Amino acid sequence: MKIVETYSHLNGLEFLLVHKPDLWAEIQRVISSVKAEECRTKVSKEKTMKGKILYSPIEMNKSFDNLLKAKDWQESRVNYWVTKSEKLIRKTITMPPEEQKKEIEAAGEVPIFSYNQTDFVKDRVAVEVQFGKYSFVAYDLFVKHLAFYIGDHIDVGIEILPMKSLQSQMSSGVAYYEGEIYNVVRQGRGVPAVPLILIGIEP
Repeated sequence: MKIVETYSHLNGLEFLLVHKPDLWAEIQRVISSVKAEECRTKVSKEKTMKGKILYSPIEMNKSFDNLLKAKDWQESRVNYWVTKSEKLIRKTITMPPEEQKKEIEAAGEVPIFSYNQTDFVKDRVAVEVQFGKYSFVAYDLFVKHLAFYIGDHIDVGIEILPMKSLQSQMSSGVAYYEGEIYNVVRQGRGVPAVPLILIGIEP
């Protein structure tokens, strides 16, 4: 695979180039190590592409998973407690999980355990490889990366997406770079409030 486009939101790429250039180089090497043709294994059952051999999101994810884990990128979770009270959520949002739970219980409310999980984190950088449906990207950008950033677990979030040229050779409904950059730019300069790098890839 190769990187075709990158979009830097809130100076995400500039931050990496200055503070973590080795990590950025490693991500580029991982992407170039993914053998695209080995991932072309899915036989389409869709009416418009019946019998056509497509790129398999499962195989591409496996390939990225193996390459990133070999470089010590680890899954990470941020745990927290929620409740129905907006005022209580605002009061507890910056507290450690144990304190959140105590505060919610002390207010007579029921604490509900929740968490955000991201697949690959290393040296305060999170990477999500997204070959899933459109809604998953919005969740990554506006919930996962943001939660990890606000919780002071990461400095930058990275989203790896297929270019439209690759996405058109996959199952329907998969998100693609051009569509997702539009969604980010449409929100305005400061939204989401987390430094990001969107990477568009193709064979």
